[in-house]
Amino acid sequence: MATYYLFGKYSQDSLKQISSQRTQKAKEIIQKLGGKVKSMEALMGDKDLVFVVDLPGTREAAKASLALTKLTGISFSTSEAIGIEEFDKLANET
Repeated sequence: MATYYLFGKYSQDSLKQISSQRTQKAKEIIQKLGGKVKSMEALMGDKDLVFVVDLPGTREAAKASLALTKLTGISFSTSEAIGIEEFDKLANET
């Protein structure tokens, strides 16, 4: 499993549809793709949301991003995260 950060930006229409039911459906999308939601946070700044999720791989992360956009109307950008200990090891190998 890999960790991904899904950064979301609301549209005017997606703001009107905020609900706990929609949030639950978003969690179910991640779970159906074999993933786990680690956290979902609202942000202040140029991004409105961040979902931190574990997913089996890049294909599932892409599917999650697309499915969440279709469900919510929120525009998502997705980044894979590398734990800092692993990053330190990689840096020392170069």
